[in-house]
Amino acid sequence: MIIVFKPTATVEDKTKLKEQLESRGYQIHASDGVNASLFGVVGDTSALDMNLLRVNDGVEKVMRVQEPFKRANHMFHPEDSVVNVCGVPVGGKKIQVIAGPCSVESIEQVTEVAQDVKAAGAAMLRGGAFKPRTSPYSFQGLKELGLDYLKAAREATGLPIVTEIMSADKIERFVEDVDLIQVGARNMQNFELLKELGKTNKPILLKRGLAATIEEWIMSAEYIMAGGNENVILCERGIRTFETYTRNTLDLSAIPAVKKLSHLPVVVDPSHAAGMWWMVEPLAKAAVAVGADGLLIEVHNNPECALCDGAQSLKPERFANLMKDLKGIAQIVGRDL
Repeated sequence: MIIVFKPTATVEDKTKLKEQLESRGYQIHASDGVNASLFGVVGDTSALDMNLLRVNDGVEKVMRVQEPFKRANHMFHPEDSVVNVCGVPVGGKKIQVIAGPCSVESIEQVTEVAQDVKAAGAAMLRGGAFKPRTSPYSFQGLKELGLDYLKAAREATGLPIVTEIMSADKIERFVEDVDLIQVGARNMQNFELLKELGKTNKPILLKRGLAATIEEWIMSAEYIMAGGNENVILCERGIRTFETYTRNTLDLSAIPAVKKLSHLPVVVDPSHAAGMWWMVEPLAKAAVAVGADGLLIEVHNNPECALCDGAQSLKPERFANLMKDLKGIAQIVGRDL
């Protein structure tokens, strides 16, 4: 339920109503925007009489929320959220690019790529330390050593680091060492992991599941936010369809859809969607054109010899050229890059 206040509503009006609702077991999500001040009421509101709520001084109108997600709902938070990752704002006017190798292979490799993507304009470094793979025989990542190498690359370049968490038992290490914790597509509905991440204050990058609907994706974000952590960034990375030519099918329509439904920022991963390096550039451009708040792009200095996903990785020089093209597209749609 949404309670919208009149512009003349006083602090006392809001405090009184908040205390009344909390005494009945409801959670209150207060939002004070430029154009409106409102309460989002979380809980079973079927017993709440909307007409009685309207009697309260300062209340302009009361509306029921139809979607199952509340905290992530645009109605709860009319202004788009901006998530701060170590001083890098994700959301708002500036489009942020996160780039780096699919997998951390050595300290020299990840540091060299970090230097290259920073020089081209990337705002954050991505790299896999723990790698979920379809085959148990594939390279599974360097694990804790990979995290150490990412930290060294951050020290050398100043770029915040982004890497994927696999299980709740690693949360303490990730909270200490990682700037943006990625939840991969396979763990989008690992609800126990999401609940534990909700108890932290770390920004979370939540990838869409392999066959998840938009509502299911946002509901997973709701799990994190319900725990108290509202620093959530959504990531569209392609979904599984009947098409076999590409690795996944990039759902660009999800970006404007999510932006209508939710206030959370959305980034796009064209690398995992296509699975082919030559598709990454046009898909990245299209993502910026439809309103993405950021991009997650795989870059490798020697993709022919990469231990993981070399076929979808751009070489540093191609990435630099792409960044120049993206700036022009961003300007056309009224954004900065």
